Amino acid sequence: MQDRSIHPNTRILIDAWRRMSRGQDTNAVDDPRVAEHPDLITQLFVVQHSKDNGWRFRTAGQGLSDLLGRDLTNHDFLELWSGPDRFMMTHFMEAIRYDGAPGIVRGRGETLAGQRVEVEITLMPLVRPGGRTDTPRLLGLYQTLGGEPMLKGRPIWRHRISMLVTPDTRIEGPQLRLVTTNA
Repeated sequence: MQDRSIHPNTRILIDAWRRMSRGQDTNAVDDPRVAEHPDLITQLFVVQHSKDNGWRFRTAGQGLSDLLGRDLTNHDFLELWSGPDRFMMTHFMEAIRYDGAPGIVRGRGETLAGQRVEVEITLMPLVRPGGRTDTPRLLGLYQTLGGEPMLKGRPIWRHRISMLVTPDTRIEGPQLRLVTTNA
């Protein structure tokens, strides 16, 4: 995944996800601390795949609930999108789920009065014990990319997709190992 132009909070969360997915020590001295990024925690959410092929919010941070103007628990994440964007988002989330790697959505959120703000939404599969990622739950981070004052305190109701950054499932590290002996 090309991550040169992503929000700093997105980079922090993806790096933490990669460490946890690989089973690396998550308490390293140079790892970012929650206290260093208080705005990140309030923008996190978890969605779970439901039998009706929706993605229901299991939990959402208070900052996200305030931005969207409602308690999101048990609401369908896909209902934030309409028309072809909902169709694309449905398949995008399935790709993340089955590929077992994070994906990023760039787009815009809009109030009912027409004010707009650019958003970045990161989705990543939650890793199950044993390192399996075939879970029907995704961890998400909802970030505005500036311009929140333009919303004038009004909640975001509609979303449009500008760009989808699909999961990068390349295996890192050497693919070929050469062993020789002088026997």
